[in-house]
Amino acid sequence: MTVSRFKAILPGDVQTVWDIVTGVMEYPAWRSDVERVETPGAQTFWEYAKGGYVTKFTITGEEHCRRWTLAMENANLTGRWVGVFRQRGAATAVDFTEYVTVKKFWMRPLVKLYLKRQQAQFAADLRTALRARRDKS
Repeated sequence: MTVSRFKAILPGDVQTVWDIVTGVMEYPAWRSDVERVETPGAQTFWEYAKGGYVTKFTITGEEHCRRWTLAMENANLTGRWVGVFRQRGAATAVDFTEYVTVKKFWMRPLVKLYLKRQQAQFAADLRTALRARRDKS
């Protein structure tokens, strides 16, 4: 299993950050790597990357504005994602951790780099979404 962790202080209150991260149907509007999202069930969503590659997520836990946990699976990997949110003054501290097992042996040396790149892109897109929301108000 490979573990990849991302920590950051984001501009905006915890409720705003929470709403953006957990508002999965809005992902295509702010995430540069997501083409569309489907919700086949109340606790599941399917994220389609640009090009059509699908990752299936199941919400496994939720503590409003504190913790969101997901199981995830696609053709190449299986694992879980844990997001922890904390208010820090006018900002929000986030701690996003992915626990991943690759399904294909040859991917093992590449998975850590892949996860770091994905997390960096998610964080950059999230910062842009927070800026856009702030500029609207």
